[in-house]
Amino acid sequence: MRGSIRAALLGALAVSALAVAAEAQQSTQYVRYEQAGQVSWGFLDGETILQISDAPYLGGSPTGQSVNRSSVKLLAPVDPTQIFMTALNFRSHISGEPAEYPGLFLVPPSSIVGPEDPIVRPPDSQNLHYEAEMVIVIGREATNVSLEDAHNYVFGVAAGNDVSERAWQGADIQWARAKGSRTFNAVGPALVTGLEYQNLDIEGRLNGEVRQSENTSDMIFGIDHMVHYISRYFTLFPGDLIWTGTMGSTRAMEPGDVYEVEVEGVGVLSNEVVQGH
Repeated sequence: MRGSIRAALLGALAVSALAVAAEAQQSTQYVRYEQAGQVSWGFLDGETILQISDAPYLGGSPTGQSVNRSSVKLLAPVDPTQIFMTALNFRSHISGEPAEYPGLFLVPPSSIVGPEDPIVRPPDSQNLHYEAEMVIVIGREATNVSLEDAHNYVFGVAAGNDVSERAWQGADIQWARAKGSRTFNAVGPALVTGLEYQNLDIEGRLNGEVRQSENTSDMIFGIDHMVHYISRYFTLFPGDLIWTGTMGSTRAMEPGDVYEVEVEGVGVLSNEVVQGH
């Protein structure tokens, strides 16, 4: 009798442990949204957004308020102070051998738009390209982080479109204008935790036609390496972004085009290109 009771208790504990482990591995989709002029954070539960008091990477907690997804405007699910971009980080996007260390540049936070915003083509733009990427959001202040510990500083991931004006990129001394003009960096639709970010598919579609497709495991310098490398020179803060770099070849977008970026487990980021004045 005692043996059977002990076995039953051990079995119950094992089931409980598996349930906890499964729950720990589940992903959570956080969103940032606007309703009646007020910007809030929340997490998705089906078609309902459960509001939280602050950004999730700043310890936001449930407020008890909720809203239907269809009644609000989704904003970019990020609010960074620094945005670090990775250049030439997929072999399919480069010619010749890769560099010995990551290509790195910064763009201003004012370049960020959300999943329901247009990409505005400047009136003097000549060659505006799409770039499907994955975006990493930092969860903890990071300085001189070891490669082995880097994963502990990654809060979650989102999809991104690093819009690039190739004519400006080739002509300017810096890439700030070509890569960081207003609306040039779309992010969304959600910030997702609990994903195996080292092994996620990224796909880019122009008006529904697949133009880019690769896996994050193909990065020359992986995300953990980028956190390690960047934190050697810059202090990363919660909410800061690191972009993966893009894959394959890119082409120009015209007003009326819609570019979609889908990251496995995150969802689809969709933005229409409009002509600026």
